[in-house]
Amino acid sequence: MADLPFTLDQLRILRAIVSEGSFKKAADSLYVTQPAVSLQIQNLEKQLEVSLFDRGGRKAQLTEAGHLLLSYCDRILSQCHEACRALDDLHDLKGGSLLVGASQTTGTYLMPRMIGLFRQKFPDVSVQLHVHSTRRTGWSVANGQIDLAIIGGELPAELNELLQVVPYASDELALVLPIKHPLSRLVELSKDDLYRLGFVSLDAQSTTRKMVDQLLARSGLDVPRLRIEMELNSFEAIKNAVQAGLGAAFLPVVSIERELTANTLHRPAVVDLQVRRQLKLITNPSRYCSRAAEAFRRDVLPVFASADSPLRQARGSGLAGEAGDGGADPLPSQDQN
Repeated sequence: MADLPFTLDQLRILRAIVSEGSFKKAADSLYVTQPAVSLQIQNLEKQLEVSLFDRGGRKAQLTEAGHLLLSYCDRILSQCHEACRALDDLHDLKGGSLLVGASQTTGTYLMPRMIGLFRQKFPDVSVQLHVHSTRRTGWSVANGQIDLAIIGGELPAELNELLQVVPYASDELALVLPIKHPLSRLVELSKDDLYRLGFVSLDAQSTTRKMVDQLLARSGLDVPRLRIEMELNSFEAIKNAVQAGLGAAFLPVVSIERELTANTLHRPAVVDLQVRRQLKLITNPSRYCSRAAEAFRRDVLPVFASADSPLRQARGSGLAGEAGDGGADPLPSQDQN
């Protein structure tokens, strides 16, 4: 069998150039000199007898042959990383790594608790958390860049065919008011009361805002009648605005637990209104499942799952006691795409 016309180092360099946008930035990211990067690409092109980059512009642009090689490059390097992780597993969780993904709010409020519990049990395992949109997170799981993830949005149809999707937890939005709001003396409001409130919300063009509006509409609210007085770009900013007395808001319960305990926000019930959706755990069944990922799924995820989640049901009646030892009750979250 003839020798391969490329090395793994050359493939790493190719991917770095595309990722960074230039030979110089790629060299900096790989901690080598720019001439060394250029020489490796020249040798690669000579060995393949094709041009990989169109050198006419200021930015490194791939040729058709370059795009073709890059598609294989990603798969080859991913398989190499997977092989290394499989070998690391021989040390029985005395090392190795865990790569988990989440949406914005889940990654901010819920995943740190999960990772904290995992680190208590397996302190020698390195953990990385990747927080992105549902779509990007789904592709990262499909490509083997993430072991598992918790998402709240809808996956593209092509990803549903590649991934295993398991119902995980109930995701709830709660109405919150400033403590000094006239209605904060009430423990329960009617839907008609909501139309008299001024709301702080996400930007109308954001994917998450559209998803929230759909959830509210499915719950029986006439969303166009809600008076939006201020638009902000994150749930955290909205929470601060409500605390400052600037309006009411619908926020993920997981993001306001501390404020409710400290009595800096008021959460009234709304008659005949419950705004929920299903969070899902996604994995790639065709990829190698590391011992670290298996341990995270077995020992951590059920502690935070909804009672009706297959993960929690698999743990049986002993789960409630364990949740008190570093765990928590099921915590909802709002995906930010």
